[in-house]
Amino acid sequence: MNEDIATDAFGDSCGSISQKVIYDFGANNGDDVPYYLKKADIVVAVEANPSLCREMKERFANDVKEGRLRVENCVLTGDGGDPEVYFYLHKRRHVLSRFTRPDEAVIGSYEKVLLPSQSVMQILRKHGAPYYIKIDIEGYDDVILRELFQNGVRPPFISAESSGIEVFALLIAMGDYRAFKLVEGSTVAKKYKNHSISVRGSSEAYSFPAQSAGPFGEDIMGEWMNADDLFHLLAAKQMGWRDIHATNLVQPDPVSRIEKRRYMRRHLRGWLRAKSRSLKKQQGS
Repeated sequence: MNEDIATDAFGDSCGSISQKVIYDFGANNGDDVPYYLKKADIVVAVEANPSLCREMKERFANDVKEGRLRVENCVLTGDGGDPEVYFYLHKRRHVLSRFTRPDEAVIGSYEKVLLPSQSVMQILRKHGAPYYIKIDIEGYDDVILRELFQNGVRPPFISAESSGIEVFALLIAMGDYRAFKLVEGSTVAKKYKNHSISVRGSSEAYSFPAQSAGPFGEDIMGEWMNADDLFHLLAAKQMGWRDIHATNLVQPDPVSRIEKRRYMRRHLRGWLRAKSRSLKKQQGS
């Protein structure tokens, strides 16, 4: 991250930006934490569900004790208004729990509870400038993104679920990001099994569990796309359980690969026509 941006957003209280801090917004049961601990000095896991936070603290007791994992049990909000807010816990599938009110057709599957809340900027100012932020908050990703960008926070790596066009638009218009990758949530466990990841200058095999967010940054397969290519890919695949990953450390080719393929096809057709005319002339002579 640009040091000036970090200073503007966090002031002097954020500590050294030489430390890599990963924020897991919507940490759930902590399935992404082991991977993030390999990639960062500090991992901040933010989760509203109290039972899942207790589970994480027990599961990663040593990392919590060493200060490498910090668990924030709160509802993450954009503006940080009330110290307590209502949250909807799903009765059977905790991954579907949400801050925003569910549709009336399914609201019977949720339990409405009052939980402590913190704004996204309160969390960041407490723990320091981000290296990577993962946002997976049902129906609320765009609100968090907007709040980050309005406060000048543009980490080297960031991801959010492509549940609506708002996320794509915010990353480009307000985030000024130009390089993107896409991770399919439903295929993470299969596609990224025994996958090579970069860990402190070396590589190792790592298998991502089902329901995890999967890799980020250069650990994601494939080249970085520009905005045009991402737009066409999202249009083809449609919105859903996919995470858009963005970075400001890479400058992809500004010319869309789709346009380049069209150019190559036109060039090939022109070459074939010229070759055909040349052969006809040779046969006629």
